[in-house]
Amino acid sequence: MKVLLLKDAKEDGSGQDPYIRELGLYGLEATLIPVLSFEFLSLPSFSEKLSHPEGYGGLIFTSPRAVEAVELCLEEANKAEAWRKSLKEKWNAKLVYVVGNATASLVKKIGLHTEGESCGNAEKLAEYICSRESPALPLLFPCGTLKGEILPKMLKDKGVPMESVTVYQKTPHPGIRVNLNSYYSKQGIPASITFFSPSGLMYSLKHIQELSGDNIYQIKFVAIGPTTARALAAQGLPVSCTAESPTPQALAAGIRTALQPHSC
Repeated sequence: MKVLLLKDAKEDGSGQDPYIRELGLYGLEATLIPVLSFEFLSLPSFSEKLSHPEGYGGLIFTSPRAVEAVELCLEEANKAEAWRKSLKEKWNAKLVYVVGNATASLVKKIGLHTEGESCGNAEKLAEYICSRESPALPLLFPCGTLKGEILPKMLKDKGVPMESVTVYQKTPHPGIRVNLNSYYSKQGIPASITFFSPSGLMYSLKHIQELSGDNIYQIKFVAIGPTTARALAAQGLPVSCTAESPTPQALAAGIRTALQPHSC
């Protein structure tokens, strides 16, 4: 059975994308099509903030792209040395909150300890942060232009100081239409389509509707998390399943359940 995942491929230690591998264990043939590209913004300003950990109570990372922004800042010769010699240690003396294992693994690669990685989405992370003692200094939150408002609002309502800095924006992947056309012409209508973000849904849905026609109602639509599920519902599409956590294992189990005759 063929399933479509609207995300870019990322190889792990085995040289295979973990989502393809997990779905394969259930006998599902997964294809990945990237629907998003990213442009990084305001990196000099962000780099300056990273140079002054004494002004912050910690960091919040809710996406791999935010960590990539740190990596780009560290590519400056003097910044990489300063990070290695003192900045990394100073940030590690503070709280570094993350959402999900994928983001946590990237944060660990730049030498930072993480908290909250078992929180599957921003709302759960916000609850976790609010359950801790509130820092006197603001938490630095590198984010995208389309960041959700749930986390900032929950922290504000609980009096947790936070300073957000926009470090990237999402744009449509230039190959969306061509890649989807190619998939549909060769593979036909997929049994399920998984969306990984509201913006990914926004950029791809029109093409999927055109290619699927009346057959769209036989497709099981799956969301990686609650925010994406709400975006799907807002488009009038039935959400067959929402992954319990944003991991290959949880998604594969959810898709398998959704594709069974009496699914959730």
